[in-house]
Amino acid sequence: MISPMTPEERKRSIERDNVNNPAHYGQGNIECIEYILDFLTDEEVIGYLRGNMAKYLHRWRYKNGIEDLKKARWYLNKLIEYEEKVIEGKT
Repeated sequence: MISPMTPEERKRSIERDNVNNPAHYGQGNIECIEYILDFLTDEEVIGYLRGNMAKYLHRWRYKNGIEDLKKARWYLNKLIEYEEKVIEGKT
């Protein structure tokens, strides 16, 4: 069984900005998320965003704490932005 993060582990996860600017996605000329959103259908985009929200909400107590909650919020914000574009006819 996976045990919850210690307070020290939670503090370290807050200090890094792996939510908005993860180092491993800084390669190339286009953000990974933009590439993904470009080639998926509307329904696939919604599923992708919802799936990532569910993943981070499921694991936050056991892996990255607040960082995972912020990642879930990031994907929720992306879903809101995407739906607003769909309503405005911009996708």
